[in-house]
Amino acid sequence: MNFFFIFATLMLFIIHGTVGIRIIPFLNLNHNFKIISWCIIAILGALPIIPIILRSKGYEEEFVDWFSWAGYISLGFFVLTFLAVITKDLIYFLLGLGSKYVIGSSSGHIDTQKREFIQKLLSIGIITTTGASTLKGLYNARKGPTIMKTNVPINKLHNDMNGLKIAQISDLHVGPTIKKGYVENVVNEVNELNPDLIVITGDMVDGSVEYLSQHVEPLKDLDAKIGKFFVTGNHEYYSGVDQWLDKTDQLGLTNLLDSHEIFNKGNGQISLGGVTDYRSKTIKPSHKSDANKAFKGSPENIPKILLAHQPWSIFNAHEAGTDLQLSGHTHGGQFWPFIYAVRMANPYTAGLHDHNGTWIYVNRGTGYWGPPLRLGVVSEITLVTLNAKKKQNILTS
Repeated sequence: MNFFFIFATLMLFIIHGTVGIRIIPFLNLNHNFKIISWCIIAILGALPIIPIILRSKGYEEEFVDWFSWAGYISLGFFVLTFLAVITKDLIYFLLGLGSKYVIGSSSGHIDTQKREFIQKLLSIGIITTTGASTLKGLYNARKGPTIMKTNVPINKLHNDMNGLKIAQISDLHVGPTIKKGYVENVVNEVNELNPDLIVITGDMVDGSVEYLSQHVEPLKDLDAKIGKFFVTGNHEYYSGVDQWLDKTDQLGLTNLLDSHEIFNKGNGQISLGGVTDYRSKTIKPSHKSDANKAFKGSPENIPKILLAHQPWSIFNAHEAGTDLQLSGHTHGGQFWPFIYAVRMANPYTAGLHDHNGTWIYVNRGTGYWGPPLRLGVVSEITLVTLNAKKKQNILTS
């Protein structure tokens, strides 16, 4: 916690400080307004840290959530502005319009007055654009998930199992800014799909059972023909995993902790397994993720579907003879340009992929984490239809 706090504070100082240094001097503000601007930046920079401090002291009341809303929205705006400023300065430098300090020195081509006008125009443009992008991202995040439909061909699937529908929720992140109303909307959308199975592939919550219990209560209304299942994500281990496993049981969800269940439909069978989070052993050693253990005793001649929060489990899943892995964790990058960083940090980021004969589908997240923003990546509920045919068809609605 101490390392995270120090690192987060340092990053906030760099981001907000850079924005202030690269924007305020070029707005032609008088001395008093410059001081006011820096005070505002300092306050907004502190906002994301305040709820972290309060929650570390055991405060989870509603007023802390208001700090989270303000802090996370502000953080999203400043991150986008920081990236825009860095990009602008890089382009400015490459175009030869700056020198050592990028801005403000004589170039020999543009006089000082014109250069100052360009910088003022660019600064106002950056603030306007990132402000509009923040509002757009907020709207995208809060409007709720999109239904993503995909057909997955399974060679060992019996014809009696053809067309089996699995609704996947992942990374709901019920917490400071996602509450009961959002969850109710998700439950309604899932139930309208009339699925055979409903699975939640981790990171359901960000907070304690005591504080969030009422907000996850709508999940007990999820309606599936065969069953409803849950596996842990990394965030459950930050929020009291044992208490949350008790709660998911109360919600009518079957916890798959390196275990499986077999379902029958006509003459067809399918094995549904689940593993704990890929890195859970670092917090709870007894929860070491193991796909081979999950499918121990499962017949070899029936399809194996694995629920695993992180895409990194695909290597162990393939080793265990899994036909399809359903994952989340990545949020698809959540908002540009972090899409590219997430792609570098994970073997798969979003959608359906063939990993050496094992299918993997990565859900982009039904909620969001941190800044309530979605730019270039939608929130999603996934409807996976198992198909005995070998032809792949992906649809989005």
